[in-house]
Amino acid sequence: MKPELRHLRYLLAVGEHASFTRAAEELHIAQPTLSQQIRQLEKALGVQLLDRTGRTVRLTDAGTAYAHYAQRALQDLAAGERAVLDVQDLSRGHLRLAVTPTFTAYLTGPLVADFYTRHPGVTLDVREMTQDRIEADLLSDRLDLGIAFTGAHLPGIEAAALFTETLSLVVGSQHPDTHNRGPLPVTDLRERHLAMLSGDFATRRYIDQHLAEHQVQPRIAVEANSISALTEIVTRTPLATVLPDAITCDHPHLTPIPLSPALPSRTVTLLHRESTYQSAAARAFTCRATDWAHAHGFDLG
Repeated sequence: MKPELRHLRYLLAVGEHASFTRAAEELHIAQPTLSQQIRQLEKALGVQLLDRTGRTVRLTDAGTAYAHYAQRALQDLAAGERAVLDVQDLSRGHLRLAVTPTFTAYLTGPLVADFYTRHPGVTLDVREMTQDRIEADLLSDRLDLGIAFTGAHLPGIEAAALFTETLSLVVGSQHPDTHNRGPLPVTDLRERHLAMLSGDFATRRYIDQHLAEHQVQPRIAVEANSISALTEIVTRTPLATVLPDAITCDHPHLTPIPLSPALPSRTVTLLHRESTYQSAAARAFTCRATDWAHAHGFDLG
């Protein structure tokens, strides 16, 4: 007997869940059937793939090595199926896109609207997640593209620069510095009451690092885990925040004030898995994202 695709899927499911019971539930098959199929695979390969002696089931060294290639084979097969179904004229198609949280405040909506206007036959699955999760999902073929920041990426991830993002102090109409267009010394933030993103945002950690380098520990009056909530709070109170100044473009009641020294700019990148088939929809979105950024003044610094 030669291994079949179902055997690969079954082995990977057991390896992921470390349990025949949970793997069988996910696969919607009976547990005895799953065990039998795994034993068939082990017999065909002439090696033990699973260690069943402990409280949980785990891959043996041979199983780990085989699972690596099984995962790659299934990913390549899925890419091949998408290539066959891909329609080059974009009359139909599907795109799986993920973005890091701050982009939902100013980038995701306009980019998706621009793409949908040109290619209404392409369905989009848009998700918000951390950059680590985006890269992991790209590598496991659960995403086609991701929008995040440049930096140290996981092996197998390619990044194409889109534009440079700058961060500023952002204030509402009730703030005393509303009409202050000149740079504000970052040390002045020691005396300001701020509303900030919560610490689980990478942007907050980025800001905290810059402030710490200048011995600034601001007074945090409000923390929010939602950018829309944060912008509403700043709009309606005398509190200030620190955010990408591009967010103020669609908020006429918010004003960006540059800081001195300025926070280092961040390069926004489009991420994808290297050496994999890119659908017509993914290629078209990449082109549209680049053209849109240039057309709206979001250029590389």
